[in-house]
Amino acid sequence: MKIRHRQKTHRRLNRLVGFYRISSVSLFTLGIIVLLGGAGFRVNLTPSEPLGIWRIVKPDRPILVGDLIFICPPATDEMREARARGYIRFGLCAGRVAPLIKTVVAASGQVIEIQDDVRVDGRPLPHSRVARADGQGREMKHYHGGCVPPGTVFLHSEFPGSFDSRYFGPLPMNVILGLAQEVWTYEP
Repeated sequence: MKIRHRQKTHRRLNRLVGFYRISSVSLFTLGIIVLLGGAGFRVNLTPSEPLGIWRIVKPDRPILVGDLIFICPPATDEMREARARGYIRFGLCAGRVAPLIKTVVAASGQVIEIQDDVRVDGRPLPHSRVARADGQGREMKHYHGGCVPPGTVFLHSEFPGSFDSRYFGPLPMNVILGLAQEVWTYEP
């Protein structure tokens, strides 16, 4: 009788120790993520850019065409729909979405034309085919084109399935978090 009671007590104690170990590791990991996030580090889990750890770097100059940036998508109807469809992940930007990593391909005053692909000032943008439907067959609305307004940038990613300015148009520069710097990444 006493042996069974000791075995039961021993099993309960082992489960409790295991629970505390898992909890400790989880809290430690969460703490590291919070600390790294506060230092500007982000994990990219989308195929638009290489997967892995990135850092947001405050620029010491104006943002230029060709810069790879982190930007918070504004809380618009298009972005809410994109979040609902799964194009944008959950995060800490307005509207509870994650920042995007995109390349600036046009700035204020440049002209965007969108047909089957994107043209910037009459020149075709490589890897910019415009999809008519997403991977689940849902219609994709695309930006109508025009002159990039003052204080905004037109963004692009060479990944064919990228959700970028082809679909939502230029974004305001005041929501740019900084330049995107690779820390530890890989392309599957």
